[in-house]
Amino acid sequence: MPPPKKLDLVPEELIERLKRMLADRGFSDIVEVTEEFNTLLEVDGISIRVGKTAVGNFSKMLKDQREAFSMAETLLSDMDLEAESDMHRTLLTMIATSAMQMMRSVREGDGHLPASDLMNLGRMLKDLMGSTIAREKILEDAERKKERQMGLEMAAAAACDTARKVGMSEELENQIKASILGIEV
Repeated sequence: MPPPKKLDLVPEELIERLKRMLADRGFSDIVEVTEEFNTLLEVDGISIRVGKTAVGNFSKMLKDQREAFSMAETLLSDMDLEAESDMHRTLLTMIATSAMQMMRSVREGDGHLPASDLMNLGRMLKDLMGSTIAREKILEDAERKKERQMGLEMAAAAACDTARKVGMSEELENQIKASILGIEV
């Protein structure tokens, strides 16, 4: 089994600081970020020194991830809620399938899957599932609201028909309709 990557041995709070450092610099200045990060590690009493290649690879992964999320947001912003919900279900299925394939290839290749990769995958699945659940709830709430409004409109129409049949004035009919629909006249 290959040894773990040095960044996998760094505490999560320092990895978050590295992410911020890279993002603040537009995912460039790798040499300076590496030096600053190694200083942070030293100050925190961690005897690991990370190379600029590792930081560069990490930076590229973060940049690619941001670009993918940005493209997904652009794509999803053009969709209605129902299509967006379907897209989330599809993405969830794709991620789960990729996770299974990744674990199978690691197992078959007698390789090593870093704990941070599993943790990131788990977080991504959790976030996507939470987002899907929230969108489903929004869709259900919108559907219930639409059904309620249709019921009110049908009740108002029935009340107006009855009002006309018993000879009420159009003004009174409109007041009844407004009262049922909850609008001001």
